[in-house]
Amino acid sequence: MKEKERKAGLLLHISSLPSKYGVGTLGEEAYHFVDWLKKAKLKIWQVLPIVPTNYGDSPYQSVSSTALNYYFIDFDILREKGLLKLSDYKDVKLGYEDNKVDYSLLFNGKIEMLYKAFLNFDSNNKDFLDFVAKGEYKDFAVFMTIKKIHNYISWDKWDKTYQNYSKELEEAIINDYYKEYLFWVWTQYEFLDEWNKLHKYANDNGIEIMGDMPLYIAYDSVEVWMHPEMFLLDQNKVPTLVAGCPPDAFTDDGQLWGNPIYNWQYMKDNGYKWWNERISKAFVLYDILRIDHFRGFDRYYAIPYGHVNARKGSWQDGPKFDLFKDKLDLNIVAEDLGTIDEGVRTLMKQVGYPGMKIIEFAFDGHSNNEHKPSNYTNNYVVYTGTHDNMPLYQYILDLKEEELEIYYKDLEKECELLSVKYLGEEPHKLVECVIELAYASKADTCIIPIQDLLCQDGKSRMNLPSTVSTDNWSYRILKENLSNELALRLASLVTKYRR
Repeated sequence: MKEKERKAGLLLHISSLPSKYGVGTLGEEAYHFVDWLKKAKLKIWQVLPIVPTNYGDSPYQSVSSTALNYYFIDFDILREKGLLKLSDYKDVKLGYEDNKVDYSLLFNGKIEMLYKAFLNFDSNNKDFLDFVAKGEYKDFAVFMTIKKIHNYISWDKWDKTYQNYSKELEEAIINDYYKEYLFWVWTQYEFLDEWNKLHKYANDNGIEIMGDMPLYIAYDSVEVWMHPEMFLLDQNKVPTLVAGCPPDAFTDDGQLWGNPIYNWQYMKDNGYKWWNERISKAFVLYDILRIDHFRGFDRYYAIPYGHVNARKGSWQDGPKFDLFKDKLDLNIVAEDLGTIDEGVRTLMKQVGYPGMKIIEFAFDGHSNNEHKPSNYTNNYVVYTGTHDNMPLYQYILDLKEEELEIYYKDLEKECELLSVKYLGEEPHKLVECVIELAYASKADTCIIPIQDLLCQDGKSRMNLPSTVSTDNWSYRILKENLSNELALRLASLVTKYRR
């Protein structure tokens, strides 16, 4: 097997980029960020799912598995295209803090401003008409049109006339609400135009974009509304089982995600058509695809609908290798974290995709801990933490005295094994050491969340799983965080460890 190139990258979602207008976008600051990555000699920019957010503002609970987040459309680009004037949006309040996304302000202000831009757009131009005719985002646009009619509530609360999808209903919606329907199609058209230009700019500068695909779909989604047969629902379209994780050392109640469970037998019978299309679309957008909760393809944890926690669930068989047997040449990263057993290990061997290691979990006094850098083989992506973890600096601050002693001892030993200089017991020095261990490790790819590179505390946490809070998904960086000094420090690590 050909040896893979060693690479380093950074995890930062688009929403977290600097911006004057409430949320990171695909505009000027995204290009500056690519320039900064190049200066830091980083080769991968990892983002979270770029789908529209819905309940709880989570990109893992979207109204569509393949639609694109219109919040990321850039006002200044729309102005350059003649669709908005600066006076239209310069005083629109879309956020109160530069380092935090306020989704309620975005929801109330950004859609209105985008609609204004759409009204100035020539919807009869040939390129757009071809895009509409192609129908790739028709389902999403119809769903969002009906959602708007119902003040954006969940589809199961709509008037009975609209709850059951039919071709006739779809045609009636397009006919009766054509302008509204076209607006939602246009959001996808505009996003793709901005995304494709940014993606090309990144690639031209030697940077690949790693996207992220959630395993599950939200109940309030176009897929569940249109294709209830793909999910385990009763005759009233209420889920019979929902997704989550069993209780573990971190939580007595487990994690209750609440997503409907797939009808894997149905999907197998039609040759996994929906999955094949979903993965194909992802590779049009990204160079590398991380698939979340990969263990769920081997066996998934299912909880009876209506339970208040995840204590009483059961493990059920997923599609296993059958779904991936024709996808072995794809550039996929498998998020193989959580409850790992022989079935998951077998599936990982069969697919050959790189798995993930999290150094935050490594220093517990056990020499056989698989997250210890000295225990890695090449075919992994190593992270200090993911979007679901407490930032490393705060994690260290929160350790109890006896845990901290083990942490110091373990970390120092790992540094010795990998010829990394141990910098002492000051928390920010420990963070620096852990990052260098990730770079020094055998793992082919090393990706660090920006919060850890900036040594930020718990207020910068991106998400606390199984909670709904305005703190989740709202983290943003400031322009000054992307300093020349940090770029040069990373560039020296890239050079030192041949990444």
